Amino acid sequence: MSSLDARLGVLRGTAAPIPHNARTLAALTANPSCERRSLLDAAGIDKDALAAHLGLPRPLRKSQLALDYGLAFERQVTAQAGAPLVPLLRQALGLSVPEVSYEDVNSVASDDDKSPLRLRRVHTRSRIRRAAHGRSDPRTLLDHPVLRLTVADHQAYLEPDVIAFQREGVFYVVEIKSFPVIHGQPDPIKATAALTQAAAYVLALRELLAEDGLPPERVSDTVVLVNPRNFTRHPTATPFSAHKQIKSLSRHLGRLRRLPELLDKVPPDTTFDLAPGPDQKPARPRGELVAALAIVRPNYTPGCRHHCDLAFHCRTESRHQGKPAALGTAVREDLAGIDTIPTALALTDGHLHPSRGQKDLTQALRHAQRIHADLQTDTA
Repeated sequence: MSSLDARLGVLRGTAAPIPHNARTLAALTANPSCERRSLLDAAGIDKDALAAHLGLPRPLRKSQLALDYGLAFERQVTAQAGAPLVPLLRQALGLSVPEVSYEDVNSVASDDDKSPLRLRRVHTRSRIRRAAHGRSDPRTLLDHPVLRLTVADHQAYLEPDVIAFQREGVFYVVEIKSFPVIHGQPDPIKATAALTQAAAYVLALRELLAEDGLPPERVSDTVVLVNPRNFTRHPTATPFSAHKQIKSLSRHLGRLRRLPELLDKVPPDTTFDLAPGPDQKPARPRGELVAALAIVRPNYTPGCRHHCDLAFHCRTESRHQGKPAALGTAVREDLAGIDTIPTALALTDGHLHPSRGQKDLTQALRHAQRIHADLQTDTA
């Protein structure tokens, strides 16, 4: 075990590490400046378990009905050896060959296998390498493949929906999502989230091909999203450029390599262990856990409530400290250089003299205060 693994193990305590997946990797791009999240994710700490022990509400999750609908839609699209999917991809990617072979990688593993993910990953790797070197049909759909991506010097197993090979060995990632495309336009927030997850698959596929010295261009930046069309269950396929998401995720994965630098800021005995008792229920005093979390710097914004289990804890913390971010990213950016809301108010009413770098901002705050006062007078 490396010294880095040992340090992360102390942070995690007795709990088993939570492995990364495409969704957790995508969340890294949502708040890359949060050191707290970086350390917790790198150590594989179950943030939901921490939030539950602290009695916090958690981000909204999909209902079971929505999850069942998503699975049913995926099965519909990949039924009959991918027959419904082939014409969609032919149109979206310009496939000219009438025949496309299909393979479900799930079939290579059974319930008795001790490491089904590893077995499926080995099979996926073999099939992709054969296609990349022209030793198999270049137009093959791999359903339920398993890829591997290096995250903070550890291997994360990822499961794309489909990988399509075509056009002289260029690989495409296909994501099947159950949110609709209305008149050719998907929900932009959901589409961006889907493309960010797909970016993890693109990077993993490029990492696999790099083992054979193949360039990253062999994996396309174009991701095909397959969604219900309008308000029906009829699927439609739309190609999207994921270049921005791929570049962003690659940059944030690189930031995880600075973990030793982050760990140097944390006392070596710091741990987020919940100390489960004989009944496996957390026995650690909540105050101790709160104090441990306070050691690592967060970067709360209201958007954290949609993707981080500890968002409500960080929000309370931010409010108690008077941090501008508690009022939103725009306020934090407008008050750049002013650490707290009380400081901003003190500068505005003259109780605090601005430093050289705060003079322009203080004038803007006082101007805004005058406009607000005028508006209040007009409406009175």
